[in-house]
Amino acid sequence: MTQNSANDGKTVLITGGTGSFGHTVTKQLLERDDIQEIRVLSRDEAKQDQMRHDLNDERLRFYLGDVREYLSVERAMRGVDYAFHAAALKQVPSCEFFPLEAVRTNVMGSDNVVRAADFAEVTSLVCLSTDKAVYPVNAMGMSKAMMEKIAMSFGMNNRTATTTVSCVRYGNVMYSRGSVIPLFIQQLKAGKNLTVTNPEMTRFMMSLVDSVSLVEYAFNNAKQGDLFIRKAKSCTIGNLAQAVINLFKSTATVDIIGTRHAEKVSEALASREELARAQDHGEYFRIPIDSRELNYELYFEEGDRTQQLYDDYDSHTVERMTIDETEELLLTLPEVRAELLLAGITVEGH
Repeated sequence: MTQNSANDGKTVLITGGTGSFGHTVTKQLLERDDIQEIRVLSRDEAKQDQMRHDLNDERLRFYLGDVREYLSVERAMRGVDYAFHAAALKQVPSCEFFPLEAVRTNVMGSDNVVRAADFAEVTSLVCLSTDKAVYPVNAMGMSKAMMEKIAMSFGMNNRTATTTVSCVRYGNVMYSRGSVIPLFIQQLKAGKNLTVTNPEMTRFMMSLVDSVSLVEYAFNNAKQGDLFIRKAKSCTIGNLAQAVINLFKSTATVDIIGTRHAEKVSEALASREELARAQDHGEYFRIPIDSRELNYELYFEEGDRTQQLYDDYDSHTVERMTIDETEELLLTLPEVRAELLLAGITVEGH
């Protein structure tokens, strides 16, 4: 989303805007002089009211609604220039118990958002996805993979549409709701040991600020149906837990509870099939949509020999951070620094 002059103010919609990503991107947008209005669409009026008081900016508009209901999305989308689609059911266990609910929000809800954006002739819509959508083994990942397919199918079938629809995919967003880092800190503050499922489990790590930068990059560079991935280092969950213990100068230990149901030992940000057609943009990968359109002969009778030359972009195979490097990354998070300050621990250089 390129900076414009103040008299060319833009209207932005964030679905699921009361979540961690929505808070962060809203704060950044409010710092710009080219934003005329920010609309937050969500179904939680309590979180909306809290966000209204926390940010206290007249450019904020709150729309009560649910992406499952097309008309509520269409109402919020009218007159919008740019839209972020962040509304989703994200918790793996809850989606496992109620997979149809994941379908209703993550799949059908995303279709509503894409159709409403097209109807309103929004300039650009970016849909937020997750590494769990790559080779998914759980309902959450499967539903997000279908969300990506919905966005990409719009691109394949509407190449000249006014609205550009793209996706971004990232790994664990540190200190977002449901993140393990706040849990670790809460356990330390309660005088408990840290609980870890599998210390050798690896995950990609990204800050909320980096996740917003990825979405901004997609807004500024996307063509129909593109998927963007920000390159990232990974770390083991064991190293992450030890880094938190070290920062808080704790004597706690790590208790291993075992890998949970529907949980992977590693995650992939991109599959080898995607990397075969990916473009390297430095800090990012751009993965364009399949160019075969509705020519089924190309699907059934022609293959791609280049795919065998690539490996998955997986958290087990990319560069892993040491405990020291993980500590440095944690210290870039304002929430971690605030917790250290409350604990009376001075952080030099940050």
